[in-house]
Amino acid sequence: MPLELLALRCLSDNYAYLLHDTESGQTAVVDVPETGPILAALADKGWTLSHILITHHHNDHIGGVAELRAATGAQVWGAAADAHRLPPLDHALREGDNLSFGGEDVHVIDVSGHTIGHIAFHVPQSDVVFTADSLMAMGCGRLFEGTPAQMWQSLCKLTALPDATRVCSGHDYSQGNAAFAQSVDADNPALAARIAAFEDMRRQNAPMAIATLAEEKATNPFLRATSDQMKASLGMDGASDTETFAELRARKDRF
Repeated sequence: MPLELLALRCLSDNYAYLLHDTESGQTAVVDVPETGPILAALADKGWTLSHILITHHHNDHIGGVAELRAATGAQVWGAAADAHRLPPLDHALREGDNLSFGGEDVHVIDVSGHTIGHIAFHVPQSDVVFTADSLMAMGCGRLFEGTPAQMWQSLCKLTALPDATRVCSGHDYSQGNAAFAQSVDADNPALAARIAAFEDMRRQNAPMAIATLAEEKATNPFLRATSDQMKASLGMDGASDTETFAELRARKDRF
C-alpha cells in the first residue's frame, strides 16, 4: 500500500509534504517552512511525526525545524555536504544512501545547482520524489550557488526516474513558470493543455507544485533542452543540451 501523501501550503508560496505509513504509524515531513500548518495537519490526522527530512538550507525550507523538533521529538535528516548550514542533524546523508521509512526505501539524490548540497528524496514504491527547488513544476530553481552544468546534471538524474513518478516541488511558481514556458515553447500542445487545466486546479485547491515526471518532460522548458524543437526556437541549432539549458536559465532570470 503506497504511503499517504499530504501537501501543505506554507508561507506565501511554499509547500511542505507529509508522508504517512498507516501500518507502522510513522510520519515524515519534507521541509519545514513554518510549523503552524504542519502541526495543524498532524493534529487533524492524529499522526505522530517521526522524521523531518531537509532538502537544503534556505530559511524558507528550514525555518520551522527547531520548533517542530522541540514539539514532536522527530529525528532530523539532511545532507552531510550542507550540515554546516542546517539545523543539527540526527543523520547526515549522502547521494546513494537509502533510508528505511514505513517499510519503503527512500533514496537520496544529490541535486546541487540551486544550492550546493541540495538533495532530493525518491520513494520508488510510492512513485514520488521530493525535489524542492531543483526540479519544479514547469521550472527549476535559480542557480544561487551551482553552475548550469551542475544543475543540468541534477535534472538528468531526476528525468531518469520512472515517468509515473510524482514530482513534489517546494513552491507554487506555476503562473510565472507557465508564462515563461509559453514564451519559449509556444507551439507545444502539451504545454497549452496543461496551462488550460490550471484554472480548474486552482478552483479545486489542488497542489500546483505536484505533477508527474511525464508531464514535466512534456511541458517543462528546462527538461526540453534536449529537444531539437526547443533548440530551434532559441536559435541554438546544434548546441549541446547543457548549452541550451544554460540559455534557458539565463532567459528565465531576465524574464
